[in-house]
Amino acid sequence: MDEQHRESVHGGTLYVVATPIGNLRDITLRALDILGGVDVIAAEDTRHSAQLLRHYQIEKRLISFHDHNKSRQAPVLIRYLQQGDSVALISDAGTPGISDPGFFLIREAIANGIPIVPIPGATALVPALILSGLPLHRFVFEGFPPARKGRKTYFNRLKDEERTLIFYESPHRLVRTITDLLTAFGARRAAIVRELTKKFEEVIRGDLHSLSELLQQRKLKGECVIVVEGKSEKQVKENS
Repeated sequence: MDEQHRESVHGGTLYVVATPIGNLRDITLRALDILGGVDVIAAEDTRHSAQLLRHYQIEKRLISFHDHNKSRQAPVLIRYLQQGDSVALISDAGTPGISDPGFFLIREAIANGIPIVPIPGATALVPALILSGLPLHRFVFEGFPPARKGRKTYFNRLKDEERTLIFYESPHRLVRTITDLLTAFGARRAAIVRELTKKFEEVIRGDLHSLSELLQQRKLKGECVIVVEGKSEKQVKENS
């Protein structure tokens, strides 16, 4: 890109930069400008992020910032920002702050009066919603369900939700989560979307019962998005 059209980076500013969820070409020109211009990049997994930066020939100081060190690393990054350095926050994939520790740093930056600039881009939940074939006009994003304690209460609390529901889930808990959704919601329409933008991208549509049966026969790999239809108006009236 012509140098005169590159976006300028401002010192003391935290840039929240969306990165690809799979296909490395799913990154904006603006994001590349910012990543190439900042002083420091805070990355959830520095080894993973280094691959993206090498692909675009960007050499920057990488600082690890993940769920297990966020309390220790956030003050370090805040000091950089207060000293006038520019910092880009990126996650392993997608938009920082959505189901990852980025929210913690964003909140700390706000508390310290630090300017924050979002750089929009890829996220998994919207493409999955579109591919599901379920209603798009009203939806709710729930992120990752509880891994252990409180799952039954969690799903029962959502069973009367009328909007389309979106969940993230790891392949290791996928069978359990579909089973728990079926128990709480019944055989509602649903879709599993996996490996978005990658070579083996796949969407499996059906209802929670058929998806549960399929998972007994086939093990799915890769990060998954589960989309489930909300409670229908008919069901709401019948239960009112």
